[in-house]
Amino acid sequence: MAFQQGLSGLNSASKNLDVIGHNIANGNTVGMKSSRAEFAEVYASSVNAAGGTNQGIGVAVAAVSQQFTQGNITITGNDLDIAINGAGFFELTMPNGTTTYSRAGMFKLDDDGNIVTNGGGQLMGYPTDPDGNRISFNPVPLSLPTASPIPAQQTSGITAEFNLDARAPVWNTVTPNTPLSTYGTSLVAFDSQGLEIPVALAFRKVGNNSWEVYHGVNGADPALSTPFTVNFLADGSLDTATSTIPQIALTSANGTFNVDLDFNNITQYGTAFSVTELDQDGYRPGQFIGLKINEDGVVTGQYSNGETRAAGQISLVNFRNTQGLQPMSGGMWSATFSSGDPLRGEPGSGNFGALRAGALEDSNVDITAELVNMMTAQRAYQANAQTIKTQDQVLSTLLNMR
Repeated sequence: MAFQQGLSGLNSASKNLDVIGHNIANGNTVGMKSSRAEFAEVYASSVNAAGGTNQGIGVAVAAVSQQFTQGNITITGNDLDIAINGAGFFELTMPNGTTTYSRAGMFKLDDDGNIVTNGGGQLMGYPTDPDGNRISFNPVPLSLPTASPIPAQQTSGITAEFNLDARAPVWNTVTPNTPLSTYGTSLVAFDSQGLEIPVALAFRKVGNNSWEVYHGVNGADPALSTPFTVNFLADGSLDTATSTIPQIALTSANGTFNVDLDFNNITQYGTAFSVTELDQDGYRPGQFIGLKINEDGVVTGQYSNGETRAAGQISLVNFRNTQGLQPMSGGMWSATFSSGDPLRGEPGSGNFGALRAGALEDSNVDITAELVNMMTAQRAYQANAQTIKTQDQVLSTLLNMR
């Protein structure tokens, strides 16, 4: 009697219900991908049997495949929540040294400044320079200097962009003379320990299209310094051929050092004196206060001294056969021979998705569809149970024949 078909149907329907139940249970799990039970017929045949003589003996679960479709993206506002909009996986190094992959972007900072998952896996990425330019293709754990301040940087250059009034009278040709302080500006530079060094710049017109530049450090009168001359062309731009702009010396408690001056963009037009840019490249030490993650994965730390520095770039990985990945607990997968080796790349490049900081990817489970699937699987289970019941009745009838 054909009890085997009904029994195989019961086992397969039960497995299908397990898969559906798992999907429903994880309907709110971040980054979770739904699964689907896939069935196959089972036949028995004798050796060298001709076509049409095969005997169907039931059904089997051929595979339980995952559906790697995009889940909805929900805004959370948490800086360390990251959603992948498109293809790719985060690469994680677990505490035991193994490598896993995940779509769940719920990250935290540990006490050492490492970007980690709830299970302690470290997020991997590419090292970058402070401006966010990648300097290596070898992924490393991403971390931020949260335990200690970033060191101070000594000023090495001052960049100025300003306009000197072409209508100004030449000094010493009017009464009273134009004070040196009429055209001037100031800024704060820093030494190697982040100590502030006030710097004043003053300008005096000494001829048609010709100005002298004075500077004062730490409150000193600029008039006491040795000036240098800048000259302008007829169109009001700087005459670089006749203008020699030297370095200036800055002094602090830690010594004296020279600083370059960039005056390439200064002008002389017939309008009021104005400063449009005055910047220097030094800064004081700063504590970590926050971070920002761009769509291309560059992680930028923000510090109390107003500086921002890139701490690395999140890398994404993908696989030629994502169905070959081995699911693991905690919303992670591991690579297998079937999945192939991981293919790494930058977010937003090639086939890799872009990152969305302050958001998470929801599960791609469709609860309504899963409930319908559950009812269908239940009916299939009942139908297979009915075939066994009917076979039992037929067998009972045969045994009771006289």
